[in-house]
Amino acid sequence: MRDLTLRQVEVIRAVMMAGTISGAADLLNVSAPGISRLVRHTEESLGVRLFERKAGLFQPAPEAAPVFEQIHQIYEKMAGLSYAIGRLKAGTELELAFAAAPSIAQFVVPRAVSAIRRRHPELYIDLNLVRYEEIVDYLLLERGEFVAFSYRFEHPSLEFTPLGVGEVIAIVPEGHPLAASERLSVRDLSGVPLIGVDPTDPYGELTARPFEIAGLPRRLSIRVRFAQTTVGLVQNGVGAAMIDEFSVASESLSGIVRVPLVEQVPMTIYAIHKAGRVLSSFAEHAIARLREEIRVAAGLRGGGKFGLTSSYDGRRLGI
Repeated sequence: MRDLTLRQVEVIRAVMMAGTISGAADLLNVSAPGISRLVRHTEESLGVRLFERKAGLFQPAPEAAPVFEQIHQIYEKMAGLSYAIGRLKAGTELELAFAAAPSIAQFVVPRAVSAIRRRHPELYIDLNLVRYEEIVDYLLLERGEFVAFSYRFEHPSLEFTPLGVGEVIAIVPEGHPLAASERLSVRDLSGVPLIGVDPTDPYGELTARPFEIAGLPRRLSIRVRFAQTTVGLVQNGVGAAMIDEFSVASESLSGIVRVPLVEQVPMTIYAIHKAGRVLSSFAEHAIARLREEIRVAAGLRGGGKFGLTSSYDGRRLGI
């Protein structure tokens, strides 16, 4: 068995994405017979079946799932390499590229960006959302200068700077029997349908910690991938949830009531960047604005409604 070439990787991925030989040929702008021959030759040379053929459709063979996972990762690495080379050729531009966790990007980041735009009206901003498993590639391939994230992990090539601390809170639908509570314990929530992220995820582990503190199991009735989905489900009366306060830091959210928890669980937001990298003045300003907006968002808590005042323009935010 010989190794796959990058061309074979590209073709196999195209067939996987398109589901047909003709579709893959269109994606790669080549002839369909050439694609068909290369797929057949690749399977023969590897001695494994990569696709199931059914009425002209190509579906990844179940036993080849690990192969396709590796191909996907290789393709992402190549895309990252192409991006880095393109950046090197283009040289320095007046731009700010950074990323954030979805929960922070929903409300806190836009307020910081608004302040940045007022100071630098011509600055091009490239803002991305990243999951935990994407942070290392994003930073080490220098797709952006930093990531605002709510989880710290060990990595020799990354540095973590604390930006501020928030809390995990409970959210319940308006009209819910627990909505009038000034503070809730997880014991109060143990008998109601709960929505949340799987505890194997760092965010899920954080929002499950109040139950761990109380020595109670957390039973989810609905498991989701992102905090924003949780908010939408609670707004529609589906159930209650534990969530970080930054995910609901907006006066425009209707249909939910925010309630502090007895079992207090702090959540630190970090600016993560590549170790040794000198940040641009734009990135430093962005980090400063994020630190201020995080402070504002976590400034006052009380009952089922939080009231905050932005430090830089005096507007009232009902959070």
